[in-house]
Amino acid sequence: MSGRRRLDWLGLTPEPERELPAAVAALRASSHSPHSESAQAARTADLTAELAAAERRRVEHLILRGSRHSWLRYLAEVTELVTAVAARPEPGDRAAALLAGEVVLDHHRMLIGLPGTGYGRTARDRSELEGAVRILRTDPRTGSSR
Repeated sequence: MSGRRRLDWLGLTPEPERELPAAVAALRASSHSPHSESAQAARTADLTAELAAAERRRVEHLILRGSRHSWLRYLAEVTELVTAVAARPEPGDRAAALLAGEVVLDHHRMLIGLPGTGYGRTARDRSELEGAVRILRTDPRTGSSR
């Protein structure tokens, strides 16, 4: 490619950059503080707003200055958050985990159409996300039974 950066990974779908920041922020906030009283809920809402702004900046930075490798590393981190929520019985933001899981899983499935090793590299994450999404879709706490 004569020293030019490959940017085909940016054109897959806009959902990750649009939907992941708020969902990931909700997952991070729910892992920082358990849900309880209304004062705690207000603190969690404030934390979620701060985290959402930080996630938007992070995703923007990855898109504008990152690489395919750094983007897949970020999505692997999101995969870990999603699978952790699906694996534990205690509350967490299961709806946010379902949304994030579906977005990343769709992204990883589309990698099959791009050149390079991205599809093969994400095989383990796809498998873990498929299981987590299946659990979260049938979980009454997500408000979904798709």
